[in-house]
Amino acid sequence: MVSGNSEVSIKRQLISFGIFGVLNVSVFYINYIFLIPEFIKKRKKYLFYIIAFFLIIAASSLVKTVIAVLNPVDMLGYKADGKAGEITVNQYAIFKALIAGFFLVSSSIISFIIDWFSSQSIQRNLESERKEMELQFLKSQLNPHFLFNSLNNIYSLAYQKSDKTADAIMKLSEIMRYMIYESNTPTVSLSKEVDYLKNYIELQKIRFKDGAFIEMTLNGEIDNQKVVPLMLISFVENAFKHGVVNDPAEPVKIDIIANQKILHFSVINKKNNQNKDAQGGVGLPNVERRLQLIYPDRYKLNVVNSATHYTCELMIDI
Repeated sequence: MVSGNSEVSIKRQLISFGIFGVLNVSVFYINYIFLIPEFIKKRKKYLFYIIAFFLIIAASSLVKTVIAVLNPVDMLGYKADGKAGEITVNQYAIFKALIAGFFLVSSSIISFIIDWFSSQSIQRNLESERKEMELQFLKSQLNPHFLFNSLNNIYSLAYQKSDKTADAIMKLSEIMRYMIYESNTPTVSLSKEVDYLKNYIELQKIRFKDGAFIEMTLNGEIDNQKVVPLMLISFVENAFKHGVVNDPAEPVKIDIIANQKILHFSVINKKNNQNKDAQGGVGLPNVERRLQLIYPDRYKLNVVNSATHYTCELMIDI
């Protein structure tokens, strides 16, 4: 008696986990590998997919039910005398149809989840590439803009046959070396960026016969912090371009304070109301767009345009 039940149990397990297991896996992968890619993703034939979906359920249920009918004692619980057992054929067929549906729905969900994550990954990569391209474009705008202004200044010195022309060319050479070779990394040492600003200021001072008065104050951990290169130059450039820099009573004030968390940068200059640049420039809009891309929600830019002074204050969470 025990031996007979054991044989039934083993045979039932072989059919349930062997044959039926292979059928369930086949249903899963037929949907995952063929139906969804072919009818949903490629051809967009949703009606054909639904028909195929239910045909697979019916076929799987039919095969399992036939096997169960051929093995009624093992699979349906029939008695040895042929009397009906634990479950009817119709109930068995419905139950197996639900199992096939479960594997089909599971494969569909997994396929769509994987596609969603893949799509998100592709979208992030595209967004990253777009962001990088835009940053490169903004940077390419900045360099020619600065070069154009500097060459204009040197041309004026050369036209006047000034003895300062050679010094100006040397300063520009040092500045361009930094812009071309040292600023091609995502970040640079804040101390290098400060040296770049100093060289720019010295270059600008050369063209002012009456002198240019700049007060730069540095506080905090200047040598230990990293910043995005060429981010601060436009603020200083605008002070020379639109402000009064030759008044010793109203010098341009540049303050840089850095610690482990915050970079505070400010430029204050007296306005030159007669100096109107009709062409505008890339300047601050360029910088603000770069800030939005590189430091989203991590910066604060405050620009105050009063009747007499122009103030730019930038704080970055570094």
